Amino acid sequence: MSPWRILVVDDETGMLRSVERVLSRDYQVASTRSSLEAVELAEVFKPDLAILDIQMPDLDGFQLMENLQAFDPELDVIFMTGSIHELDAKLIRAIRKDAFYFLQKPFDRGVLLSLVERCLELKRLDRSNRKNLLRMEKELGDARAFQQSLLPPEFGKVGGISIFASYMPCSELAGDFYDYIALPPDGAVILIADVSGHGASAALLTGIVKSALHSASSKVYEPASVVERVANSIRAFGDNHFITLICARVRNGSLDFVNAGHPPGILSTFETATTLLKATGPIISPVLDPSWEQHTIHVNRRSDRIVLFTDAIIEAESESGEYGLHRLVEEVAKRPIDGKTLSEKILQSVRQFTSGRPVKDDLTLLVADL
Repeated sequence: MSPWRILVVDDETGMLRSVERVLSRDYQVASTRSSLEAVELAEVFKPDLAILDIQMPDLDGFQLMENLQAFDPELDVIFMTGSIHELDAKLIRAIRKDAFYFLQKPFDRGVLLSLVERCLELKRLDRSNRKNLLRMEKELGDARAFQQSLLPPEFGKVGGISIFASYMPCSELAGDFYDYIALPPDGAVILIADVSGHGASAALLTGIVKSALHSASSKVYEPASVVERVANSIRAFGDNHFITLICARVRNGSLDFVNAGHPPGILSTFETATTLLKATGPIISPVLDPSWEQHTIHVNRRSDRIVLFTDAIIEAESESGEYGLHRLVEEVAKRPIDGKTLSEKILQSVRQFTSGRPVKDDLTLLVADL
């Protein structure tokens, strides 16, 4: 016998027994002639489906449905009526009450069985979908926690360099990534990346970037070595996956960097004009086998500042177009006293420009005060 439980309520004894006989061979059935008793019975019996007569003393079928669903909002209901008066009005009311179906007495045995079977099958599918959804939500939560664990603190100090990062994913599993590592005695390597897509594949790609960065310790985190390791690691992925990134190493008064198809980083100084850390090679893709040039720039450890970001900032939109690199450079050139203040001012400027429009992509900003 099926584990499904069906409650039948009808003040006509003959009809009650008829419905019981049709359903009791395949389902667990409880029945009563009293609509008031039905509420108490349902609390104990916990039906999956209720078949209710509309015209009954005490509580009519519609009132009884409300009382039953107060205990179980997921309870499905099939109404039945033997009255031919105001039949259309009752049907409309049943539809508005979200009843599963409406039957007029007398009804065919096969129709009743098919209707009940269909109703319970849909309920089974709904429960299965909810179970799968809960499982997926848990797995997604675990993946999100893992991805967040890949990121260092948003505020840190490594090798005398102060780091201020802002990370704003637009979905549960984002495609942006940043990291920084101390380089004794007084240097550091910083990286920001944007991987294709979102979801599980994006989370996996960000993990690959982090692994490639940390595995480059034997090469003193040489940016060219980091990019090469990332490129080798994604060769097993499909052609539609790619990564853009910029990796910068600061030590001994020099800034070494590689920009693999990423928006240009910004080097802000007191002594010279703002310098853009432009692309030194294409994006990282399984279908490309290029080399990336590593460039070196002299930096002043007492005053210089590096700003790295993902494209969501310069591509933020308003009615007049995109925010653009030029606006970002202008904000950086104002040189507030510290990187934290600069980060806040940049994000505020973007919000004002978009007039509250949501940013359509993951947004990451990293400011390093040398």
